[in-house]
Amino acid sequence: MSRGVAIHSWSGSYYINSEKRWENGSLSLTRTMVYFVSNQSKESLASFRLSRIMEIKMESSSFIFSTLTVLEEGNVKHWFGSLKPNRVVVYNVLEHFWRERLLSPTSEARGAEGQPSKGRELINLVAESQRRLEDTGMVLSHQGEQFDNVMQGLEKIDSDLGVADKLLLELESPSWWPFGKLPWKTQQDAKAEDASRAAAAAASATGKGSGRNKVIASIPAVVNKGGNSDLKPGCLLVLVSSLEVRDTNCQLLHRFERNEVDEIRVHSPYEITVRQRFIGKPDICYRFLSAKMPEAMSVLEMQYKKKVELTSEYCAFKATPVSSPCDTEGPNWNEGLLQKCQETDLPLEVPAGALSQLQVHVLQPSVSQSEAQELKQMLMQLKNLALEAETELERQDDVLDDLTSSTDRATMHIEKHTCRMKRLL
Repeated sequence: MSRGVAIHSWSGSYYINSEKRWENGSLSLTRTMVYFVSNQSKESLASFRLSRIMEIKMESSSFIFSTLTVLEEGNVKHWFGSLKPNRVVVYNVLEHFWRERLLSPTSEARGAEGQPSKGRELINLVAESQRRLEDTGMVLSHQGEQFDNVMQGLEKIDSDLGVADKLLLELESPSWWPFGKLPWKTQQDAKAEDASRAAAAAASATGKGSGRNKVIASIPAVVNKGGNSDLKPGCLLVLVSSLEVRDTNCQLLHRFERNEVDEIRVHSPYEITVRQRFIGKPDICYRFLSAKMPEAMSVLEMQYKKKVELTSEYCAFKATPVSSPCDTEGPNWNEGLLQKCQETDLPLEVPAGALSQLQVHVLQPSVSQSEAQELKQMLMQLKNLALEAETELERQDDVLDDLTSSTDRATMHIEKHTCRMKRLL
């Protein structure tokens, strides 16, 4: 049986029930299997699929304490001990991948010859929509730059009007005036103007935050801060403007702002490391291991193009399809198709050729698993683009409001200064 590439491995020992002894080796987890290989003989002492696991528990035995037991179908119990760094870490990882497999829907048959036309048509439609949305995003970005340039011009006009106001005050209150100037009025006006600007800036920030805090993807994960010694269940939230790390109670552990992320290292399709570097103090680094990481990678690759780094460990997975570990196993999907065929209302007397054609017509999936996975990733990218476009539109709405108020204020000041200059003449 092909083991596949290991997602994670731990050193430990396995209890051989037939020989009543413990054997040292390594416990490994792949997309669909768990197996234990002996260090001495290099042979596989235990190998079973995730779908056949009935129960995973942390127990103790009379021979060795702190063991991890896995109950397989057929009432077969496997004992693992002396796991490093500790059994809690191994339990959290195995339990996460096993649970995600149980919660995932049953996949259809894989490896069918040829690509279904309906699935390919859907992919082409989504790809065209993505191109149109990218073009719209470029237009919105150019429009936003123009708004920013207009806003800078209005700020320069406002600054020039402030200088003109000071010069008019000098002309209206000459040095020979016996009562002097009235500086408190200008200070009060300046304070009132600063307060109005601060209120407008706060309102603008509030409007921007409403779109920037929208969640694009949320995946359950096993989270670790720093090293590999303490992996705990949690979740990774991919937002429009940040990444959030939360525990099982949805309590915020850390928030990476988009401009604060310095590096995203991809160790495997299911494991990444996010790092924020500092000068003079330790970096903040979180490691995520998730069965649904491929769903988030399509979004992360778009948001952090220049910061995603593929490690040498990732090369081992290039030869195999990058998909969820919840893929269908070889013989099981055939049994499911046979069961569907039995449940289908077919006539009792049908020619052999006609029966096989009817079965193929009824049972052949219109969209394959690989196409469904590709569509899912493309839809995640579309969602990300749509949310970013919405955020940019909200920002431009705020800029337009600021432009309107700044234009009205500049017009009022120009009219006021015109009247004052006429009085001086």
